[in-house]
Amino acid sequence: MCGIVGAVAQRDVAPILLEGLKRLEYRGYDSAGMAVIDPQQQIQRHRAVGKVKELADRLAAQPLYGNTGIAHTRWATHGKPSEQNAHPLISHDEVVVVHNGIIENHEILRANLSAAGYQFTSETDTEVVAHLLHQQLTTGKDFLTAVQYVAKELEGAFALVLMYRKAPGRLIGLRRGSPLVIGIGIGEHFFASDQLALLPVAQKFIYLAENDLADITREKVTIYDHDGNIIRRPIQTSSLSHDVADKGHYRHFMLKEIFEQPEAIAATLQGRISRKQILTNVFGARAEALFPAVKRIHIVACGTSYHAGMVGRYWLEEIAGIPCQVEIASEYRYRHPVVENNTLFITLSQSGETVDTLAAFRAAKTAGYLSTLVICNAPESSLVRESELVFLTHAGPEIGVASTKAFTTQLVALLLLTIVLGRYNQKIKLEQEQVFVESLESLPKKILQTLALDKPIKKLADYFKDKRHSLFIARGIHYPIVLEGALKLKEISYIHAEAYPAGELKHGALALVDQEMPVIALAPHNELIEKLKSNLQEVCARGGEVILFCDEQINIENNAGMRIIKLPTVEKILSPIIHTIPLQLLAYYVAVCKGTDVDQPRNLAKSVTVE
Repeated sequence: MCGIVGAVAQRDVAPILLEGLKRLEYRGYDSAGMAVIDPQQQIQRHRAVGKVKELADRLAAQPLYGNTGIAHTRWATHGKPSEQNAHPLISHDEVVVVHNGIIENHEILRANLSAAGYQFTSETDTEVVAHLLHQQLTTGKDFLTAVQYVAKELEGAFALVLMYRKAPGRLIGLRRGSPLVIGIGIGEHFFASDQLALLPVAQKFIYLAENDLADITREKVTIYDHDGNIIRRPIQTSSLSHDVADKGHYRHFMLKEIFEQPEAIAATLQGRISRKQILTNVFGARAEALFPAVKRIHIVACGTSYHAGMVGRYWLEEIAGIPCQVEIASEYRYRHPVVENNTLFITLSQSGETVDTLAAFRAAKTAGYLSTLVICNAPESSLVRESELVFLTHAGPEIGVASTKAFTTQLVALLLLTIVLGRYNQKIKLEQEQVFVESLESLPKKILQTLALDKPIKKLADYFKDKRHSLFIARGIHYPIVLEGALKLKEISYIHAEAYPAGELKHGALALVDQEMPVIALAPHNELIEKLKSNLQEVCARGGEVILFCDEQINIENNAGMRIIKLPTVEKILSPIIHTIPLQLLAYYVAVCKGTDVDQPRNLAKSVTVE
């Protein structure tokens, strides 16, 4: 959600800024802009609605030259997508601001600034920052002191980068609740909301902590804490290559990431298993001391990660024998849960910066939980840095907005956790754990076999080309999987999709079934298969069209209202992960058939850093 890039260098920074914006396109945005201090020490700016290409075209027609600049891709929160509301925002041709997040007290600040004679040209909350900084500079404060004053006046969760015409070769950034990273170059320094933006020009990074304020020039980086004290943050070297955001031979990032799942899962398992046992310390240095005391679990997450948590609940209760509650983070953070003794609090997040999950996590740290565990794909993220226990999924960067490999690696992480806790809870014996581990080690190969179904699923997608609605059904642990499948279909193809436990059809959803309502069903080989068959007959009897993904061992009569795709047989414990794959492929190919923007669907963002 939104993207920030800033640079101070000895060379023209516009090409660096533009490339950074292109690399942040995956985050979701509706407009883009760039501003630089030119050689005459004047502010020059271009803004455009739509894709970064629109901004690139303007730069090609009228280049910007300068050694200091900032750029931004905006995802509208305050004010509609328009050039007027696009960042960077300027005050009196002196101060330039780019901003991710929300200034919660912007209305009060706007009123005070308007009373002081400032005129607003946008509907954004960001413009108050530019005018407030300008106001402080007019009182005689220097750039740094003025920014420090402004920081204390702002409320909300945000990242800011600020530029001052009279301080060329210098940028100041502020991180409060929204990620901001510094790139270390040779005789040049950079800001970005994601290290991916800077990989062509930097391999060393400083990840700002909460309430850090950073002052960068070509020669040095100075970081201040909330009280204005100079502090040091570690410099970390990235292992990512500059071409990590390359689609390769795939048409879209989403398809590439679907096919990367065998490798991602193998990486998630690597180093976590020894002698057919899962190592407890892969969850953190204190896991061995804490896990024997765990009697309950509370999982909090958003979106796809929430669905992973729902699958985890089935595993944790059935296999490990530990009661588990799963909750949406945006709801949890606004209520007052009763925390029972020895409850482990778990958050799942692909980015580690999801604002609702982060707020829920911080509330949980003072709520009396035994400990906190974060399952995440971003090692430098806020959640990872702040949690006592951490499990990194090693899925690698995920560019497509619709999460795929991040989801399946989260499931693997939850399954590893289930087995470890089951051992401590004396529900899993050594021999059974070894069987589970062997199943997990076979998972990448099983996923490869499932991915081989992409051609029949691609052919099946044509059936959805003119559809506007769909239902997804399953039973038991596969219900969260159809929730995830419905989410994938709706977010990238824009087809309205709902998921139900199959037994709930007769309690309302069956009224929607007709020839225009495809029903996508999952049929794993388990104890609920006969009940699912009855639910499928209910759909067919009412003229519904069933798309069935079923285990190849299951014998289901293929009648006129049913299309069946057989999946490889797998152990029961792995079935939810395997059944995820065809639903990802189906959503992808349907979106391609409908001609939507697969990697950057409308109105959505990859990293949701505003409430």
